[in-house]
Amino acid sequence: MKKKGVGVGSMFYGMGYGFSRQDISSATIEVCEDGSVIVRSGEVDFGQGSDTILCQIASEELGILYDTIQMLTADTLSTPNAGPTSASRVTYVCGMAMLKAARAMRGNLSSVAEQILGQTDLLFGDEKVYSLSHPDKVISFKALAKAAHLKGVPMVETAWHDITTQDVDPETAQGDAYSAYAYATQIAEVEVDTETGQVEILRMVTATDAGKAINPLNVEGQIEGGVSMGVGYALSEEIIQEGGYLKTPALGDYMLPTSLDMPPIETHIVEVPVSSGPYGAKGVGEPASIPTAPAILNAISDAIGIRVTQIPATPENILRLIWEREGKNIPG
Repeated sequence: MKKKGVGVGSMFYGMGYGFSRQDISSATIEVCEDGSVIVRSGEVDFGQGSDTILCQIASEELGILYDTIQMLTADTLSTPNAGPTSASRVTYVCGMAMLKAARAMRGNLSSVAEQILGQTDLLFGDEKVYSLSHPDKVISFKALAKAAHLKGVPMVETAWHDITTQDVDPETAQGDAYSAYAYATQIAEVEVDTETGQVEILRMVTATDAGKAINPLNVEGQIEGGVSMGVGYALSEEIIQEGGYLKTPALGDYMLPTSLDMPPIETHIVEVPVSSGPYGAKGVGEPASIPTAPAILNAISDAIGIRVTQIPATPENILRLIWEREGKNIPG
């Protein structure tokens, strides 16, 4: 018999490391004489799209196309320390360092543009700089970069950002250990086959607080990737040891979900900006994966009336729980 159930999982999660652990980042921006822009950061983009986000921040501040920016990352010889690429912190912390560096560079360029255009109400956009009150007063970004170099204005800026927070009170364990928090809720709809123990996820609905989605498609991809990790955590990924020996040493044994295993995902991005993040952005890496397994396990409980307390909820484990409730002997 197949039974359906619905479950909800919610979480809140601190951005970065918190608890008085060092959490810093730095970024460098360089505008060359020909108007090309190079940005440097020690962070690592291993698929989460952080390079795109950092280029977008520089692009927004300097009014240039983000895909024309040269990005150098994760090179200890040429890039400044950005801290570890983990803890849902890259957009939140490294993004602020890049924002500070870009604004410092914009200030340098603005001082030159004010002299050339004779205006102070300047706007950077569409690869040029112009006056809001006199739109005919305009100079291209490339021409401004060359003029700034000829004037000897600093064309390399490095900025540093620190979100290291106090630890909680050692006596009461109370306190704000993180500089900001993210929130997420997910709903899972499942179908459980009581004859085989097989669990099929029919649908996932997610609502994730991104602070401000600098790149909504990027955020959606992060959320869907997080859900896939949560699905594997809940249903299939298992480390088995026997007699001190690892029995699941390869991905052929440690079963990660593939695209064919994923249900439809309905993604809702909730934007509650925080002043401590770039344009109000937070991190979404871990918040997107944390509620998934609780939602799935709650849905299984709703379907068969049994609380699953051991993961992964493989068919064998589900069937064992059903047989235990019915007083049947478990084979093997």
